[in-house]
Amino acid sequence: MSRKPWLWAVAVLIAAALAATFFLVPKSPDLSAESAPTPFGWTAQLRLAAGDGVRGMRNGPVAQARFDDPYGVAVAADGTLYVADAGDNNRIRRIGTDGTVTTLAGFSEGFADGDGTAARLNTPSGLALDGAGNLYVADTGNHAIRRITPLGMVSTVAGTGVAGLRDGAGSQAQFNGPIGVAVDGHGNIYVADTYNDRIRKIDVQGRVSTLAGGERPGNADGMGAAARFDTPTALAVDAQGIIWVADTRNNAIRRVAPDGTVTTPYYAGQDGAVRALHRPMSLALTHDGVLYVGEMSWGRVIQLSRDGRPHVLTGATQAQRLSRPAGLALDARGALLVADAGSRRIHRIAPVDAATGAVSPTLGAVGPAPEDPLPATGGRWPLHPQDGWHEVVGTLGEVRGNYDNESRDHLHGGLDIRGDVGAQVLAIADGKVSSPSGAWGLDELGEGMAIDGLNYIHMRVGRDARDEVSDPRFQLLRDEAGAPERMRVLRGTRFKAGEVLGTINRMAHVHLSVGASGYERNAVALGFTGYADHYAPRIDGIELLDASEQPLAKRADGRVLVPRGMGVQIVVDAWDQVDNNLPRRRLGLHALGYQLLRADGTPWPGYETPRMTIEFNRMPADPDAVKVTYAPGSGITVHGSAQTHFKYVVSNTVRDGRLATGAWRPDELPAGDYTLRITAIDYMGNAASAGRDLRMALE
Repeated sequence: MSRKPWLWAVAVLIAAALAATFFLVPKSPDLSAESAPTPFGWTAQLRLAAGDGVRGMRNGPVAQARFDDPYGVAVAADGTLYVADAGDNNRIRRIGTDGTVTTLAGFSEGFADGDGTAARLNTPSGLALDGAGNLYVADTGNHAIRRITPLGMVSTVAGTGVAGLRDGAGSQAQFNGPIGVAVDGHGNIYVADTYNDRIRKIDVQGRVSTLAGGERPGNADGMGAAARFDTPTALAVDAQGIIWVADTRNNAIRRVAPDGTVTTPYYAGQDGAVRALHRPMSLALTHDGVLYVGEMSWGRVIQLSRDGRPHVLTGATQAQRLSRPAGLALDARGALLVADAGSRRIHRIAPVDAATGAVSPTLGAVGPAPEDPLPATGGRWPLHPQDGWHEVVGTLGEVRGNYDNESRDHLHGGLDIRGDVGAQVLAIADGKVSSPSGAWGLDELGEGMAIDGLNYIHMRVGRDARDEVSDPRFQLLRDEAGAPERMRVLRGTRFKAGEVLGTINRMAHVHLSVGASGYERNAVALGFTGYADHYAPRIDGIELLDASEQPLAKRADGRVLVPRGMGVQIVVDAWDQVDNNLPRRRLGLHALGYQLLRADGTPWPGYETPRMTIEFNRMPADPDAVKVTYAPGSGITVHGSAQTHFKYVVSNTVRDGRLATGAWRPDELPAGDYTLRITAIDYMGNAASAGRDLRMALE
């Protein structure tokens, strides 16, 4: 009998179970009851609601649905969830209370009104619902605000389809990449006109006016045009008509009164008890004024009390880390729905309910699926010639220092490719800018830009070797004195493989990272033309360290003497090379582990295969990861070391983006002679054979 019917039955049951976890919420506290205040500081459970974490377009059961760039979310009174799915999908998706995902409107990229899939959108972002069930869309790439009726009829409320700044009748008004939208109880629409750095209003007659914000980005409170914003991306409006703004690049939450007066009730670093608010990009507001904020790159969702006290709901640990919480909405119970754009998933955040046994902080997968496809690069390099070999000078997970004499400051997050200062940096794949802040760091060493999941760093973004801009997709902003201040690349901007993105700065290499924030993958997997590695890693030394990180130095008969009543750190000094690189170029390894052997070379029980503790298949997001991975004495020459040393602490665990400290316990074995064997592997699978054994005597 064929197993296919059984497999389909299992798939259907899984889909139904996932739908139930979202739509059939088990007796969780009703946080939204108008008579009850919203509790502060509740313990959150992150529950997968929809999406399999693979980029694509697929309707159907929530467990099997696929999204590309899920951004804004909005919840209707009947529990229906709407999702703005940008990227290549350019659709508004509908998740019904039966757990089925369908398309409400949109089909391919464009600008056209019409019924359902006859309409065209371009990078839809923020969503908002009015009292009649009409959905409003910040259609970023079309520089317009669109309305979708409950039946899916799409019309344009305001905007001409051309970027600009003009008030007046909706059909003549202009915006510049609006990302956020909100509707008050009277039907007025408020717009975060992101790249005009203003908050705009569309009244019930359809006329557009500017409520607050001036002619250039900045950070200033004040009335109307005297106020300054910097890349506002999300809005929420309360019952008093006050507009709350996620002012992304100012790292602040702003407050706009109905008369246009702007104040700043919460900003980065205001409360030292919580790591500073960083790049807020999504908002939700409760009936009693409690705010929820999603951060662009740190993967957290934060609750803010009315007096500004912060509480991290999710993202404090890697297990709950989101990649880019782009959209937030409250459901009827006061739980949060969040669109995790970088992971292509929708999650539900609700209080842990110990009474039902649901005490796990996470239910369902978090982050992009392992099978989420890498960008289709065709083997291209980011430099001329794109189909020819270039020297690789840094790999994922290598130790990096700072310029304050700290050699273990952070882990290297991508692949470094050597190039001449001033050489053109080229796109390696077709793509679309998905971030509201697609470029950063003008004239800094780390200047770069992001296209989909590819980051290109250490370049003059959009500028040639003479610092001149030649492509209108790059917008150079100047300060009040006329000096260059910022390079902007708007969300929704498209680039094709081979197009010039900028020129290499004085770092003399291009840094490529691939993958969603917090879930970066090894860029070697992109398969660059001509890249090869036939060199086995080299092990220069193995040390055992005591609790004070001092080497065990006593030896007898060529064996290290190891006391059995203590935990021991295992440190391996190892490095790799790749074909055609300069002989002096030392690179980091891909994976390491260890194995315990008897004196006769046979594995001790439990060590029949190596325990692989370090693997750079994904970048750990925790800033402490570098000192969990590397022992003192690690570092590279550009940060003050006389020679490059990668001293891996293989008794700790760093893999799959997670980390844990640990120690090898010799007291678990009887006294006697043993061999500690190290496994050290590069990305191409070459394994070290020399210097891998350390002979020991357990006392």
